[in-house]
Amino acid sequence: MTMQTLTTKALREKYLEFFKSKGHTIIASASLIPDNDPTVLFTTAGMHPLVPYLLGAKHPGGNRLTDVQKCVRTGDIDEVGDATHCTFFEMLGNWSLGDYFKRESIGYSFEFLTKVLGIPTDRLAVSVFAGDDDCARDEVSAKRWEELGIKKENIFFLPKKNNWWGPAGVTGPCGPDTEIFFITDKEKCSDDCSPACDCGRYVEIWNNVFMEFFKNADGTFSPLQQKNVDTGMGLERTVAMLNGYSSVYDIDVFKPVIDLLKEKSGKGEEKIRDMRIIADHIRTATFMLGDENGITPSNVDQGYILRRLIRRAVRFVRSLGLDYSILEEISALYIDEYAPYYPEIKGNEEKVLSELRLEIERFDKTVAQGIKEFEKLRGYIQNNRLSGKAAFRLYDTFGFPIEMTVEMANEYGIIVDTEGFEKAFKEHQEKSHAGAEQKFKGGLADHSEATSKLHTATHLLNACLKYVLNDNNIQQKGSNITAERLRFDFNFPRPLTQEELKAVEERVNMIIEKKIPVVCREMPIEEARELGAVGIFNDKYSDVVKTYTIGEYSMEMCGGPHATNTGDLGHFSIVKEQSSSAGIRRIKAILN
Repeated sequence: MTMQTLTTKALREKYLEFFKSKGHTIIASASLIPDNDPTVLFTTAGMHPLVPYLLGAKHPGGNRLTDVQKCVRTGDIDEVGDATHCTFFEMLGNWSLGDYFKRESIGYSFEFLTKVLGIPTDRLAVSVFAGDDDCARDEVSAKRWEELGIKKENIFFLPKKNNWWGPAGVTGPCGPDTEIFFITDKEKCSDDCSPACDCGRYVEIWNNVFMEFFKNADGTFSPLQQKNVDTGMGLERTVAMLNGYSSVYDIDVFKPVIDLLKEKSGKGEEKIRDMRIIADHIRTATFMLGDENGITPSNVDQGYILRRLIRRAVRFVRSLGLDYSILEEISALYIDEYAPYYPEIKGNEEKVLSELRLEIERFDKTVAQGIKEFEKLRGYIQNNRLSGKAAFRLYDTFGFPIEMTVEMANEYGIIVDTEGFEKAFKEHQEKSHAGAEQKFKGGLADHSEATSKLHTATHLLNACLKYVLNDNNIQQKGSNITAERLRFDFNFPRPLTQEELKAVEERVNMIIEKKIPVVCREMPIEEARELGAVGIFNDKYSDVVKTYTIGEYSMEMCGGPHATNTGDLGHFSIVKEQSSSAGIRRIKAILN
């Protein structure tokens, strides 16, 4: 069998069909914006939405699962534009929740790669955990790979930094992994070249994580009672590799956008990095805006990342000499491309395009303000040199990009201290990261008693809003819960009055005082629909769903952690009600 060339559509379908044939339930992609998980801004891997089940909760779909999860990783934004980095990507994944383990998982991966995709065995290399003082060398995985026909010289034993996953926090589930690499035609860069090297000879395509230990607070490791398998294969990177492309931006989902930018700008390879950045950032922005828990540009958290991506795209459109309206055209291309797999972005198309247009207009005003501030600064510049601190102030205070500062300075023969800017920028990043680490501390996911109570309070809030406002069309449009507070977004056309907020508060507390049991049941989705369970009935749910019922007051489909009785919640208080975006209100509340 020869190695196949595939589109992204074909690889998605082949992957899911293969694992379905192996007894896995196909589950839908979760939201890009994690529900009730304060540890991350975005869903960065397929395992994030499955945390409760990896920790032992029963999944309605069983103990063998597979999906294609939409993901965002923002740590490498500045690397986007090279051959491999993307901020948004799709992750193919399969899981065993206490069912099969290393031998079976490795066997499935090998069969899919060699039998379904037709990759020759001698083009595959693998790495396994080398062992250390904490945990033994992973001989089971190495032996299994050898049995399947991987040459000994293509099996590499690497340390924890290469072949160990987790824990995400100080404590938690963790274990060795085995990574699978495609061997390219590049020669080894040295005799000891291995998959740990970044010379390009070995391209990672799949990672199988074996969660078999729990790291304790004292640094020791204990065996897990439920051993899990969590695998991930990057869709875009694998398609690029199968087709022999040198860049992920050559694959089918990006090609129409890159071709459009080339055609409209009249530019070629000399501006390819700019085009790739635009293609990446607008794809990510489209998914963020169109997500079922969709966000809008702002100056904090996920909204800040979204704003940064859109404004970077605007800057690079400017560098190509194009009208900013092309960004809406690109977004519409992505909406049509992905609608069959993620119908939510088609359903939110109007919001996506209007919010994109609004942010572009805002940035236009920002640029105009930045130009005014630059002109003011010119009067104080000495020795034709603009300090790094001044350049950073233009960026930090007015959102004026450093590239534009340098561009304008050049017109006046002024040199910008870019090194000083980078130093100031780095200091700003370090402070921001430190703040983010503090804000999102808690490890893999926060399923503490406090968040469980707030999660249940969110269900009550949803039900009481409908009751007080006499509007059964109200739906959750976003939710975020930390150990300190809940945040709930819902559709409503106007601000709530103080009387309405007080009535909602009082009704939630009335239900809490009744000390009603919170009952969890698994049932077919059709039964949940007939019983009136709250939820968006589309492909986002499995055939069997979990429902949480609180007396006669609330019944919702949900997979999150909950209190067992409303009497455990304490006193509910609304601390803020405000606009989140057009037609969407936001309530923040606490439990005392």
